Amino acid sequence: MSETPVESQTPPRLGVPSSVLEAIRQFDTCAIANAIEQSRVRLRNEGYTREGLLCLTSEFPRVLGYAATFHVRSAEPSLTGQPYVEPTDWWTSIQHLPVPRIAVIEDLDAGRGSASCVGEVHAAILKAFHCEAVLTNGAVRDVPGVRELGFPMFARAVAVSHSYRHLVDFGSPVEIFGLKVRPGDLLYADCHGAVSIPLEIASDIPRTAEKIRAHERRIIDLCLSPEFTIEKLHTAINATD
Repeated sequence: MSETPVESQTPPRLGVPSSVLEAIRQFDTCAIANAIEQSRVRLRNEGYTREGLLCLTSEFPRVLGYAATFHVRSAEPSLTGQPYVEPTDWWTSIQHLPVPRIAVIEDLDAGRGSASCVGEVHAAILKAFHCEAVLTNGAVRDVPGVRELGFPMFARAVAVSHSYRHLVDFGSPVEIFGLKVRPGDLLYADCHGAVSIPLEIASDIPRTAEKIRAHERRIIDLCLSPEFTIEKLHTAINATD
């Protein structure tokens, strides 16, 4: 992959109404994943992160936004000698995406050494460009300072130094913890990980999630009730309304 940051030619993608985004925020990622499963628009083992992605700045954040994608390297110096913060072409590119946004950074050197992809300065820059959070397969740092910014960082680990971190490209597809992400994908993340929400069914997700949650609530309430019986449990589980 080129060491000179390049911009993908992926065209801008339209966002969904803000009212839909707010409705989605009322549920956790597990409920949203359940609702997407019922739509049958993709396989059940696709569209979400596998184990390993942790929110390192707060316990139970819920962040929703359109993916702004980046590739970085950190194990060796850039061929251009430029650190991560110096290339600025992406400052214009990112504004083609709808808001809110989530920065999704794939560290191509993750696992080759502990180097931070994002710290306090870069968190502030990303927040200025209407990013609600960062998701990365790499490491992050400046955790107390970034927590004060109110900027959730989802990452593999923490690291003291940014080492030779530098931008490789932006606006191209990335993959973190098994989740393939294209620029403009609608992502939702919380303490469980991140899920990609297909734009074509986003408006239907809250209604489906609410129906599933009501069904699960009846099962849970029954199991905690002194009126519990196996027969009632069969009925509750098999109910279709």
